[in-house]
Amino acid sequence: MPSQDSSPVLKTQNLSIRFGGHIAVDQVSAEFEQGTLTAIVGPNGAGKTTYFNLISGQLPASEGDVYLEGRNISNWAIAKRAKHGVGRAFQLTQLFPNLTVAENLTLVVQARLGFGPKIWALASRLNSVKKEVESLLDTIELTSKSQELARALSHGAQRRLEVGMMLAMDPKVMMFDEPTAGMSVDEAPVLLELIAKIKSEGNRTILLVEHKLDVIRTLADRIIVLHNGKLLADGNPEKVMSLDVVRQAYLGELPESDEVA
Repeated sequence: MPSQDSSPVLKTQNLSIRFGGHIAVDQVSAEFEQGTLTAIVGPNGAGKTTYFNLISGQLPASEGDVYLEGRNISNWAIAKRAKHGVGRAFQLTQLFPNLTVAENLTLVVQARLGFGPKIWALASRLNSVKKEVESLLDTIELTSKSQELARALSHGAQRRLEVGMMLAMDPKVMMFDEPTAGMSVDEAPVLLELIAKIKSEGNRTILLVEHKLDVIRTLADRIIVLHNGKLLADGNPEKVMSLDVVRQAYLGELPESDEVA
């Protein structure tokens, strides 16, 4: 459920970026409340991933601002945004492939707590770190694979480990860019159940770039539609997906389609 506090956790105001003469994101203003999951949809080139990059700091905005809990973070570097609660999962996994699952999680917990790599052995023995890693392993359902190298995991398990590493930073905002891309039909539901579980806890704000309608219908409280970098529609899934302009642009007037784009 959304937070009782009406102030948004995350806000973008007139956010824009230009690449030469091309405007990839054009004056996008939106607010995101705690405990909600917003699906961001649109065809290839609509500006979805670029919008994510502006929020997380991978790209500097040409104009406009990003606010986190009322603070303007537009000039903050990626690391500072992450430290203060902006978590991002990419289309390609970002792991330490030659470390075990548990070691990947331990490194992130240590980083959040301020432990340096020189005291790895000491930090590993700290009961609080160990307990947190065990809890994360349970959440992402990788306890049985805790001692396996990250590179040896299936693609789906790697994605779950990436989510666990993001959770280890205790983010206020979690952004997922096509999280099920490349997954098998058996692996995708497990990751989606994990995202649903995180959402149900109600203490994080989730943004999800996704194309599959069944995923959007199952998880999203709200849909934002981008088209040529502009905000085309914004509202609850049933309302937005029923709009003629959305159906014409993204469904091709084919209700039976499994894809938004």
